[in-house]
Amino acid sequence: MISIIIPTYNEEKYIEKSIKCFKEKMTLSHEVIICDDRSTDKTVDVARQYADIVLIPEKKHPTIAANRNNGVKSAHGDIYVFMDGDSFIENPDKFFTQALHDFENPDVVALTGALDIFPQVKTLGDVIMYKIFNFVHYIKNNVLHSGESSGKFQMMRKDAFEKVGGFPANLVTREDGIMFNKLAKIGRTLYDGKLVIFHNGRRAHQYGWPKLLSIWTIETFWVAVFKKSLAKEWKAVR
Repeated sequence: MISIIIPTYNEEKYIEKSIKCFKEKMTLSHEVIICDDRSTDKTVDVARQYADIVLIPEKKHPTIAANRNNGVKSAHGDIYVFMDGDSFIENPDKFFTQALHDFENPDVVALTGALDIFPQVKTLGDVIMYKIFNFVHYIKNNVLHSGESSGKFQMMRKDAFEKVGGFPANLVTREDGIMFNKLAKIGRTLYDGKLVIFHNGRRAHQYGWPKLLSIWTIETFWVAVFKKSLAKEWKAVR
């Protein structure tokens, strides 16, 4: 079984599109787990219409990484998929059939795919930047074997997740990339360009690419040097 784990916080606008396709189009054995972080909008109400499990903690988690780890506690699958609340897979059966084919290689412990923006909101900056990001993910996973991925989509074996101790729950940012760095040390991480994950690019559209890139660069440096995030919180974007 594939356990699809999606952390949410005030994702009322996007969560239905993200998870409805699994209920309506996916025939492969799976479960959808929404680990909400005490949303103040109707995220939970929407999620309960389509998800198999909706988790609501007694108090808000300090990081999205901690929330992802909490979702795992209710998972029954031997493969974990982590997605964001605005991530979308167009044809889940075709997508995960290809992904499971990749896992037929016993050396592969985790994989990620190509990120893209919904066509109706895509900008020229998005086209350029995601070509670069996808190329970097290909090089770091398939060539250098050092591991790199976005939290928009990460798929991994249950035993690999457990072996590396899950996501680094203390990190506000870069927890996704660090997770793949850790996984690359115990097996092979893979980038498969046939797996396309769409999202709305809301953070880049709100901040602008120059500002967002500067934030990511500083945070990457800070985590690498000081082993902790500079930011105290990663602010939600509507």
